[in-house]
Amino acid sequence: MTENPNLQRALLQRLDQLPPVNVFDSTKVATIEDGPSDSSQATLDLASYPSVTLSSGKTIFARLLVGADGLNSPVRKYAGIHTRGWDYERHGVVATLKLKDGKTERPRDDITVAYQRFLPSGPIALLAMPGNYTTLVWSTTAEQAAKLKSLESNDFVAMVNAAFRLGQVDLEYMSHLDSGHGEELAWRCGVTGIKEDEACIPRMVENVQHESVASFPLRYRQADAYTSSRIALIGDAAHTVHPLAGQGLNMGLADVQSLTRTIEYTVEHGGDIGDEMYLDRYNSIMWMQNNRMLGVTDKLHKLYGVSWGPLVGIRRLGLKMVDQVGPVKGWLMRQAGGITT
Repeated sequence: MTENPNLQRALLQRLDQLPPVNVFDSTKVATIEDGPSDSSQATLDLASYPSVTLSSGKTIFARLLVGADGLNSPVRKYAGIHTRGWDYERHGVVATLKLKDGKTERPRDDITVAYQRFLPSGPIALLAMPGNYTTLVWSTTAEQAAKLKSLESNDFVAMVNAAFRLGQVDLEYMSHLDSGHGEELAWRCGVTGIKEDEACIPRMVENVQHESVASFPLRYRQADAYTSSRIALIGDAAHTVHPLAGQGLNMGLADVQSLTRTIEYTVEHGGDIGDEMYLDRYNSIMWMQNNRMLGVTDKLHKLYGVSWGPLVGIRRLGLKMVDQVGPVKGWLMRQAGGITT
């Protein structure tokens, strides 16, 4: 994984190399309205152009306004594009963690390995980062998320380690403790005989980065369309996905790539980049592609939310079969990585 600040830094550095790109720092969008119908411009009718007024008082008329402004997108609201979906009644707890040095504990290298375990309340995942760092994404109930965020750092770390090692009964007991999670985990690991060199268990988490623990509600959302006249939506403004497959950012980056290709095609053919006829190329490709991924993650969430014994066994068998069938496993990995060719 690459941390978001590093991505932002790289993108801003690239923008500096691409004049004449204007970046408005420390500025908010005040209003988005239709352009004036009584434009004094003889050659340009601004009535069809979105008019964006900034908090600085500056007004910008856009041939194409791209909404990359999140779940509650003002651009989407201005365009009158509705969304459909539901809340999962779960929260995602995220944090940046440091793993213990694994040179003596195990010979394996965890840098490129992601770990995920499906618990009754939702999946927990550790996503690899450079060095001994990893990103936590833990989907759980709102009450449990609040409890995790209230814990001291050492107790929070112990709960993460427990979630990858203990059975549900043990984990449930620890989740109700107010403190002493580290000592409780050590005792229970000793009793249950957990082997730290098992491939399915990540290295022990050593500590959590200061003020990195946060949570957010999990939702399923899909806009009815990604485009309208002079409007294009990308990222969370267009769709919101369950994080269990780690595809939120990948889907947004795929949106950017597809919209860029659409704009390039339009310019090469002498078209208007805000014309809905040209923008529909982007909409028709990405709406269906993202809808498939949204459907897969939603069904996986529902499938792993069931604890009925026979279904659990079938589910486990199915995953083992996928893991052993190379072409199927490869196709799924390419889809998850945004490689569709």
